[in-house]
Amino acid sequence: MDLIKLKIEQAVDILDELNIDLWLIFCRETAMMADPALDLVVGHKVVWQSAFFIPRDGETTALVGNYDVANLERSGRFRRVAPYVEDCGREIRALIEQFDPNRIALNYSLNDPAADGLSYGMHQLLLKYLEGTPYIERIISSEKLVSLLRGRKLRDEIGRISTAAILASDCWHKSLDEIRPGMSEIEIAEVISTNIEELGAVISFETIANAGDKTDPGHGCPTDAVLEPGDLLHVDFGARFNGYCSDIQRLAYCRNGDQAAPPGDLIKAFTAVREIIDEVSKLYKPGMKGYEIDAVARRRLHERGYPEYQHALGHQIGRSVHDGAAIVGPNWPRYGTTPKIPLEEGNVFTIEFGISLPGIGYVGLEEDLAVTESGGRFLCPRQTELTIL
Repeated sequence: MDLIKLKIEQAVDILDELNIDLWLIFCRETAMMADPALDLVVGHKVVWQSAFFIPRDGETTALVGNYDVANLERSGRFRRVAPYVEDCGREIRALIEQFDPNRIALNYSLNDPAADGLSYGMHQLLLKYLEGTPYIERIISSEKLVSLLRGRKLRDEIGRISTAAILASDCWHKSLDEIRPGMSEIEIAEVISTNIEELGAVISFETIANAGDKTDPGHGCPTDAVLEPGDLLHVDFGARFNGYCSDIQRLAYCRNGDQAAPPGDLIKAFTAVREIIDEVSKLYKPGMKGYEIDAVARRRLHERGYPEYQHALGHQIGRSVHDGAAIVGPNWPRYGTTPKIPLEEGNVFTIEFGISLPGIGYVGLEEDLAVTESGGRFLCPRQTELTIL
């Protein structure tokens, strides 16, 4: 099964649904700056200026430099692979005239980075190629198209994400046998990376490890801070396997001496995070909007006396850890319109938040789940009990 070819077919269906005649992906030197759509519907890097035409009638065409032709022909994903040597401008113009589209979707977006792969320079170049034609006035953003295409995961895509999530969960349990007091955040992150690789995958992003409250949770790199008795270890990591990603957070408390049990504040916060995830995950249903779900989680935190988290409750995952399209988050300007996009069955999201406890650490959990009619379906074993080291 060629998943990329299936995604091209899915894109054709969405074009028809949205009444868009042509999706045009225009790029170059993709090893340096790749359009996010390439992994989804092309599957190969290119060097020279290249144009991938996915029209509403399904007669797809790849226009690429002559040295990139062989890869595209072998893939069998495009009905036609057209080479050029000196200048692709005339060929692009001729192909667009042949398709004669009323609406041409290009990859630019104010709201979704996954639909914003067309650089400004390439956009200007395309306008130059189309100068004097009516097609310049027919250009629209591909944001809606890309959002639906990335968000509507095929069954095999969900299966691959679930496999990546299970691998990450297995890595965590394997790593618990090796993590001990006296290790630095850098050393703990290395344990995670090594075990991911031993399980046949690679890390989906640089592992984040927080030893107690010595470092801030978020997107920071591991430091020389050392895990000590009384610290809560927080690890944010994921596996990438067969082209798809997972993203989970796990916790382990480092017992302090003869301490009989973790501190009461920690148990209370862990229970709050786990129970709110239990409740809110049930809202991940088709038709729900992200800001509505996010508001419930914030309200439940407030009712328990904890401050709000300073990020979205969940983002989509797939070929990328942050896979674009709808998010489950608040109506903040930085998120644009993405919290208002209705969820659809087959969307795959994270659900994540935490509580910071001074002197202990960050009580953060993250799970991966698929949207279903009955609510979110978790894709790997959850952490429901606090691990004690």
